[in-house]
Amino acid sequence: MEIFCHHVYEYWKGLRNLILHTASISEKGQIEHKLNHHGIPYVIHPIGNGRINVFFGHPDCIAVVSRFGTTDLSKLTDEQDFILGIMLGYDRMKQCARYLKKRPDREELIG
Repeated sequence: MEIFCHHVYEYWKGLRNLILHTASISEKGQIEHKLNHHGIPYVIHPIGNGRINVFFGHPDCIAVVSRFGTTDLSKLTDEQDFILGIMLGYDRMKQCARYLKKRPDREELIG
């Protein structure tokens, strides 16, 4: 829960617009209580093996994550993977390189 609390702090300080936190399902109640208490929008996806992915942050970011149509991150389209990475604050240039590596056909359009 210490890392989760730090993620909440980062959200409140404006360091991140969207956070992905993976936790044990046994922590779900505590996590929901804290997010509800602070009025932070969130969505929780079970990922198996007694674990959950908790996305929380700006309402628009949560709406985008909710519209992906899957809770399995490995089944995101290349475009969804790119969008999620950008929303989570990953390095933009590394996300672009990752996308182009996954989609070499797109590289031809640029060059």
